[in-house]
Amino acid sequence: MKIHGIRMGLVVGALLTAPLLGVLYLASELAELPFAPYDVFDRLTRELPGYLVTYGIDVMIDTLRFFGMGVADSAKTAERAIAVLQFLFAGIAVAAIYFRVARNMDRQQARLIGTGIGALFGVITATVSVGIGGSSVPSAVVFIWLLGAFVVWGWALSELYARLSSSTSEPVISQIDPPSGSTMSRRQFVITVGSAAAVITVASTGLGSLLSGAARRELDAALSISDTDQSLDPNRIILPNDNDPVRAAIGTRPEYTPLEDHYSVSIGTRHIEIDGSTWTLPISGLIANPASLTLSDLRDNFEPMSHFVTLSCISGRVGSSLIGTTEWTGVSIRDVLAQVQPNAEARYLDISSADGFHELVDLNEVQSDERMMLCYAWDGKPLPLDHGFPLRIWRPDRYGMKQPRWITSIKVTDEPREGYWVQRGWDAVAQVQATSVIDTVAAKSMYEKDGQTLVPVGGIAFAGARGISKVEIRVDNGPWEEASLRSPLSGTTWVVWRYDWPFSSGGHFFEVRCAEGDGTPQIEEERGNRPSGARGLHSKRA
Repeated sequence: MKIHGIRMGLVVGALLTAPLLGVLYLASELAELPFAPYDVFDRLTRELPGYLVTYGIDVMIDTLRFFGMGVADSAKTAERAIAVLQFLFAGIAVAAIYFRVARNMDRQQARLIGTGIGALFGVITATVSVGIGGSSVPSAVVFIWLLGAFVVWGWALSELYARLSSSTSEPVISQIDPPSGSTMSRRQFVITVGSAAAVITVASTGLGSLLSGAARRELDAALSISDTDQSLDPNRIILPNDNDPVRAAIGTRPEYTPLEDHYSVSIGTRHIEIDGSTWTLPISGLIANPASLTLSDLRDNFEPMSHFVTLSCISGRVGSSLIGTTEWTGVSIRDVLAQVQPNAEARYLDISSADGFHELVDLNEVQSDERMMLCYAWDGKPLPLDHGFPLRIWRPDRYGMKQPRWITSIKVTDEPREGYWVQRGWDAVAQVQATSVIDTVAAKSMYEKDGQTLVPVGGIAFAGARGISKVEIRVDNGPWEEASLRSPLSGTTWVVWRYDWPFSSGGHFFEVRCAEGDGTPQIEEERGNRPSGARGLHSKRA
């Protein structure tokens, strides 16, 4: 193979695309320009067939679980890594093809084609980024920046090809004992280019990361209430069930989830950042009084309502960490509708979000459940950025896929349409499946009582707004034994359970099941998470 063959194209593609990634990332943090790899990935996930997207989500989650990584903590990082790798591999592939094709051209043609390839991909990427939005920078600036960056990439690709194809000698990386002269010069040239690429990549990525962390801390601080004692820390305040005699077994997850530990799963790679001081909620459509409400309007002009809520993700497997409990505060949707006065023919709320998400809510559902709210605070503080600031909806008994965050508009309509994830093959109702989980077999906390050694076993059970009436434990396929239940924080949160198991030596197999508030047993038959949520028994060996 010639020096200007596919293998050298792969090397050059990597050497050029890696620093391009770093520079694009630095620009996104330094000047709020869009990070093109994220935008391209987000556009693909919106345009690809739903079954491919959901299959990809399943593969990502299964991979994280295989390596023992927490899905709640790692999903977003994994998604972004995939976006970056996708961009990197695309650049490498294009460079390899260019090196293969360009050997049939003269040098001037190769230069024109290389620069043209960069311009073509610059136009495509700029169009995607401008179309997907999310940047405060004017679209013309975004377009010029990305077009220019890719033109430089294409020009550099053609120049490296011209430099490396100055001779028909075999590439130095494939020679065991290369001669001196021009071949060694090419080796030095590749090393020099590689070193420069590494410096640019590391420096730009490192500086971008520092800027990103600083900006994130500044935004979080701006949203926080100065008097942090207003937040609900279960270690500092009395929760509704504080006097319950049933105590969680050591190792059971916190009954009230700290905000920093609450899971967050979203459809895009980027952080959604909305300026709450300028944000408004336009409500339009089949209503008598169109409105545009600010955050102050929602907080000051409507009676606030608060509920302790457990939220879970439909993507989670049995025993998933994609579940958490906190206090939600907001305004009754009924109260808002009373102000705008829907017409007689109105049937739905069509809710749109800043991340491209949309969901339809039946007005009959709103009228039949007074708890439904437009939520603006968690834990007594403004919604965290990743959890929907400035506004999200709460719909009891539904998975998170039916509960839009970063709400930007509500249209009252009589026209049905499928929600974002329903269009991609997920359940139209998405009612929470009853589930129970073993968090701990606390062998280190065993104790003696009435001459018997007992080991606390504990976890949670959840059935949406339907409640939990019973939890049972089975050890080594023995009889089912009823556990003790701790009073839940509310009728819409999980229940913490505890079973003090009579200890016996050796390894053991524990299983758990529950029953809903009306006695309906948890479905024990295994089923995957798609399309309606996972179900089946959770187990643990200890």
